[in-house]
Amino acid sequence: MTTLLLDCATWDLVVDAAGNIAVATSPYATAQNVACAVRVFKGECWYNTALGLPYLTNILGRMNSLALFRADVEQTARTVSGVASAVCVLTGISAQRQLSGVIQLTLTEGTQTVVSL
Repeated sequence: MTTLLLDCATWDLVVDAAGNIAVATSPYATAQNVACAVRVFKGECWYNTALGLPYLTNILGRMNSLALFRADVEQTARTVSGVASAVCVLTGISAQRQLSGVIQLTLTEGTQTVVSL
């Protein structure tokens, strides 16, 4: 699997040494695709409105359990091509109410990787 490589800090496209748009390959490409899938609001991507988490309807401004949020993240991660299993581990919440954690992925090729939330 290949995908366009995104800068980790700005989430923008990156160019390679030749000035072409850089491409990522698996396992990094799969991890990046999972990170994109859990960052997008469900219905936001016009080319695939099923992609993403239901932030507006089920998460933001709602009294939700952490278990339900973890289940939503794991389900969304498993929809990404190349992911065999996903486990969401929430590590804390900041004073600014920012939730942090990781998604532990096992890919269909057998490798394991981690995606930060």
